[in-house]
Amino acid sequence: MPLNPQAEAFRARRAADGAPPLYTLTLAEARAADLADIQASAGTPEPVAAVEEHRIPGPDGDLTLRLYRPEAPGRSGRELPALLYLFGGGWTLGSPDTSDAICRRLTNAVGCVTASVGYRLAPEHPFPAALHDCHAALRQLVHRASEFGIDPTRLAVGGDSAGGNLTAALTLLLRAEGGPALRHQLLVYPNTDHGADTPSLREHDDPALFNRRSVAWYWGHYLADPADGARPYASPLRAETLAGLPPATVLTAEYDPLRDEGEQYAEALRAAGVPVDLRRYEGVPHGFFAMTGTLDAAAEAQAHAAERLREALR
Repeated sequence: MPLNPQAEAFRARRAADGAPPLYTLTLAEARAADLADIQASAGTPEPVAAVEEHRIPGPDGDLTLRLYRPEAPGRSGRELPALLYLFGGGWTLGSPDTSDAICRRLTNAVGCVTASVGYRLAPEHPFPAALHDCHAALRQLVHRASEFGIDPTRLAVGGDSAGGNLTAALTLLLRAEGGPALRHQLLVYPNTDHGADTPSLREHDDPALFNRRSVAWYWGHYLADPADGARPYASPLRAETLAGLPPATVLTAEYDPLRDEGEQYAEALRAAGVPVDLRRYEGVPHGFFAMTGTLDAAAEAQAHAAERLREALR
């Protein structure tokens, strides 16, 4: 189907404004433009009860861990479930500010503490630095659960785009290490295969939207050695088995070069015996999940993700 009317209007505005593709900019310019675009399309951020910033130890220095607390907290004295949400940006762009609006909405809708970590970015810190930082953040949530007021037996991890890739990779790493256990994983249009050659990757080349050249640009920054793309922690679809991973919600977008590999990953999880809820959003591009101020589909997708997480963390 064609782009839905709201997505088409968004695309037309970008084309009329002459917004350059991020992959044509310097890193500094791309990072600033990416955040500005996301904040402009996200609408007014929801209030939450509290936002806290903590410094936590990472593999190569301290990291920022931002915690969001819901407006309607649990019963007095009851610890809340927690969601570690990993921002997108091709492992190259982004910060906790990138996913701020998403984290606020999920915090309130799920009734959980949502954590966002400022993981290191490529190319300054290539694969697997970001994954190791996300792992460190999850371990801190468990280690400091009492201090943070969370229930370490009710944990979920999620993310969009590169954050979805990191989510999938983190579940593989946790499985290899024997925990901690996760109740759920939320994968929003994730990168799952560096070597993907899918119809959706070949078809989507619109310079006004995220396209196959965008995908190549991000991978080029993330992998210092292209051979690393064959490793399952970079390309989760290449894991020998996906058995024993947490139940998953996988959301994809029709007009997204990553659509097919996200859906292939959902099917591979299902074939390995992992419960999977897969939902494709028609007529919208990559990045739509963050666009609650622009696309009705974004609010619908976030509400569906929240429902799935709420059920898993009950």
